[in-house]
Amino acid sequence: MGTTLSKKIRSVTSALSVTTSLKWLSPSTRHNAKRIVAWFGEQLNKACFWNWEVVRFPMNTGQPYNIIYIGRKINLNLAKALINVSQNADITTTGNGSDGRVIVSEIPFPGSMCVPSLLNSIVPLGRPIDEITANFHSQLRRNLKKNRRSYRLRQVLDNAEIEQIDREMLRPYAIARHGMGAAQVELDEVKRGAQEYGRLDLLLLGDEVVGCQLSHDTTRLGKRYWSTSRCGYTEAVFSDPKRLRDINSFNIYLAMESAIVNDFDYYDIGVSLGRPGDGLLEWKRRRGGELSTLDSCHFLYIRPPKVGKAQFFWDAPLFEVDHHKLTLHLGLPDGPSDEEVNIRHREMGFRGLSKIYLHCARLPAEHLLETLQSFYAHQKNPPVIEIVVSK
Repeated sequence: MGTTLSKKIRSVTSALSVTTSLKWLSPSTRHNAKRIVAWFGEQLNKACFWNWEVVRFPMNTGQPYNIIYIGRKINLNLAKALINVSQNADITTTGNGSDGRVIVSEIPFPGSMCVPSLLNSIVPLGRPIDEITANFHSQLRRNLKKNRRSYRLRQVLDNAEIEQIDREMLRPYAIARHGMGAAQVELDEVKRGAQEYGRLDLLLLGDEVVGCQLSHDTTRLGKRYWSTSRCGYTEAVFSDPKRLRDINSFNIYLAMESAIVNDFDYYDIGVSLGRPGDGLLEWKRRRGGELSTLDSCHFLYIRPPKVGKAQFFWDAPLFEVDHHKLTLHLGLPDGPSDEEVNIRHREMGFRGLSKIYLHCARLPAEHLLETLQSFYAHQKNPPVIEIVVSK
């Protein structure tokens, strides 16, 4: 029965997916249709309970928490990543009682938080590029200003060249970043993106090809977005971390510059793992990205431990979608020094949050709260900070 229903689900989602490739649909309509199909397919796949499993594994911080994951095996590593647990954490059957239990599930349940697995980073435009980069790190600003004339983008439309870019940059770079299990864009979809509803651009440093970007435009709630869906780089670039960091910055900078010239309202740097400490999310934050759940269609539901929430959220800060607004849960346990707290909270200075829940072992010192507030003071609509004293 399970196999038969799984085949029916695949046939339904496949049939629905056909509508997203119809050429007469506008890019925006096609984008929204893809979101609906992705959401619908996700719900159908969740219904295959015979593919679910119950797995228990420990935190890798030495804290007495056991995580119980209830869901499909395919999302087990995602659950580990969101809670910042090593992918190699051993599965165990030992327990520490219900007070030290963290439950992660694919469906909502009482007391659970709705945690987005992926988040977009959006840069508001409608202003000069210098104003956008004003909040960038001073060294990055100097580098962009000094070397901007050395870089340019060139659009690619030829089939043979698209295939070469996919083979030599898009696929190898994805594997270099995420391993052999990296999600790849099918070549036919790359071609459609390059020739029909978006652009594929080569990034050149002088006459040297160093990277590429696959982008498209969408309209959401009447606003125009220019979105980078994939970046790729030559092996000579992605095998050199410093060179990759510099060239990646110019790839995004030129895309943002082009979006401003073409009167887009927003530039979407793309999706990242929805974990506050994720390096890519931090990288985009430093380039002016505001967090958004516009493209989120996959969530995990996490219930923190009954006891020790301050320590848990210190070890594993989490985003939550609450009434369609994005919030952040931080922890402030006993033990860390003021300097450690300030360093940790400075890394959490994201834009796009409506509220921050600070889970504390006891009422925090006034100067720590003032410092936390200062990390958001420059924002037009800074988040509300709510203190939660917990066991």
